[in-house]
Amino acid sequence: MAANTLEAYRRDLTRLAEFASGQGKDVVALDRHDLEAAVRLSMTDGRSASSTARFVAGVRGFFRFLRVSGQIAVNPAEEIQAPRGVTGLPKFLSLEQVDALLAAPDTRTPKGMRDRALVEVLYATGLRVSELVGLRQTDIRLDQGYLQCLGKGSKERVVPLGEEAVGWVKRYQAEARPAFTKGRQSPWLFLNPRGQRLSRVGFWKILKTLGRTAEIRVALTPHVLRHSFATHLLERGADLRAIQAMLGHADLSTTQIYTHVLEARLRQVYDRYHPRA
Repeated sequence: MAANTLEAYRRDLTRLAEFASGQGKDVVALDRHDLEAAVRLSMTDGRSASSTARFVAGVRGFFRFLRVSGQIAVNPAEEIQAPRGVTGLPKFLSLEQVDALLAAPDTRTPKGMRDRALVEVLYATGLRVSELVGLRQTDIRLDQGYLQCLGKGSKERVVPLGEEAVGWVKRYQAEARPAFTKGRQSPWLFLNPRGQRLSRVGFWKILKTLGRTAEIRVALTPHVLRHSFATHLLERGADLRAIQAMLGHADLSTTQIYTHVLEARLRQVYDRYHPRA
């Protein structure tokens, strides 16, 4: 599993241990009633259905391990079920909002040029934030117009890179990146002011700032740009299998959520413009 996935499960099991402590029990002594209460607490704490489902999966895996290793005689989590949440359609930006976001960085400064290259690459490829900040210099093939990245499960894939993104990465490398490296060598493409690899949190902060500058009112996250990339491709007739390959989805059913986005937009257009809608 990816490092981020392992970290998420670690946090969930830490929460389980804290819950057990609150009950005055050792975590291995929790019974089914206790675990159901822990799941209910996760839901009432405001966590999403998907976060609670991951919590349940981690708990079930943990108690399955305890049973197999002989530390408990009965698995109390065997029939614990995750809540069934309503799957929301992914949020995405309009073309006008994307244009405003891309124009937000002050490209007269090295930082602004880096930020412009960051959002250009993200919108051009639909990468996950961890894949974006994990890009190395050698992962970018600017003359061929593509990049390669390491995705979930350490699976490598190749994604095309548009002319605009290529142009801004070239400018960043030539004019801005040296201001971050200060003569030192670094394998990473995108760097922070200390010449170190830009972190996921660092990019989130950059994106939030650019969103405010662009006056984008929706909650802006790297995944919103990923959804925008996929939705805009689909709206213009791109093949769903091609989008699946570019996003790095293992299963086509994950990519099919974007067809629902398109259906929802078509319904809005129909209701607005059809004379007998």
